[in-house]
Amino acid sequence: MSQEKQEHRLPSPISNPENTVFLEAAQNNQLVLKHCNACKEVHYYPRTICPHCGSDDTTWVNSDGVGEIYSYTVMRRGVEVPFAMAYVRLTEGISLLTHLTNCDFDSIRVGQKVKVIFQETQDGQKTHLFEPL
Repeated sequence: MSQEKQEHRLPSPISNPENTVFLEAAQNNQLVLKHCNACKEVHYYPRTICPHCGSDDTTWVNSDGVGEIYSYTVMRRGVEVPFAMAYVRLTEGISLLTHLTNCDFDSIRVGQKVKVIFQETQDGQKTHLFEPL
């Protein structure tokens, strides 16, 4: 099957005090992650308290936005426009749930290299998606 023609309209993320910097960075086409200064682990979804050690000594770091597909699914039934979602493991070591775009859904593979891109959601807020390298 060829690349999907219509775009799946992404819902807008919900802002809260812990993810405001993350959402603002997306508006500037940047993917940022939380880094714990106590245990040195990177974590996602953005939150003030480190889920690994419980420290509140966390800072924002830029991600290179490169990773590989860990797992994926393609939704074609019961939706107006087909779309693909995947867990992507970034080079920083974290995994995040995301949409895949700009690809032939039938050629997606576990282990495939991907990079981050940004697309506007239904309300105009940009969010991260991934496409094949």
